[in-house]
Amino acid sequence: MNNMLLYDKEDYAVVQQLSDAELEIMKIVWGNRAEVIWFPDIMDALAARGRPCQKNTLIVLLSRLMNKGFLRARKIGRRNEYTALISEAEYQTAQTKTFLNKIYEGSAKGLVSNLIMGDLLADEEYEELKRLLEKGREQP
Repeated sequence: MNNMLLYDKEDYAVVQQLSDAELEIMKIVWGNRAEVIWFPDIMDALAARGRPCQKNTLIVLLSRLMNKGFLRARKIGRRNEYTALISEAEYQTAQTKTFLNKIYEGSAKGLVSNLIMGDLLADEEYEELKRLLEKGREQP
């Protein structure tokens, strides 16, 4: 079991929530085509996103991500390479479940109703959601 996974009363994995700065770093790691990413590449990507970061601040944030079980670091010479231990999809699924339980008492219907009734979906999104729901019904 990864150390970032906890289990709640309903016995499904809950992934620790990330701060905005930690999530920004993880988006860079997840968006990287290679399996590993180097410290300078993270620095450069943050700057390119308009979120430059001091070296020491990034070191602290990466350390937190390792402690939470999101990243693994491997020192090669004087440089560190980082590897994601949890995928973006796993994080999104866990956070969606947490959000559903917290705001909608576990009701996906409540969320979807709110999106539709609150006029929060573009027409294309509504049609795509409809297609996804119909496709889901067809599967056993």
